[in-house]
Amino acid sequence: MEMADRRRLYGLRSGAEGSIEEFVDGHRRRRCRYRGLAKAHVQHVLTALAINVERLSLQKPTDAPYRPRPPTAFQQYLDKRGLPLPLRWRQGK
Repeated sequence: MEMADRRRLYGLRSGAEGSIEEFVDGHRRRRCRYRGLAKAHVQHVLTALAINVERLSLQKPTDAPYRPRPPTAFQQYLDKRGLPLPLRWRQGK
């Protein structure tokens, strides 16, 4: 398996892991409240809907101008001293 394939697969996995962690820890859903597969399924679907509504409510409107995130303290430290940034530092890769 090539390195690009591994990065792509790991990116997918990291997104799924974060969603599961949010579901379990952020919404206290480690254990199901109801008995039975149908009731548990309904609970999972409703919780997923609630998570999506919460995420949508935190998004900015689409007509808002793009503003990049401010540099971190570490990035400011490196910039101030003229040190090079690590290869993948805040490049989205």
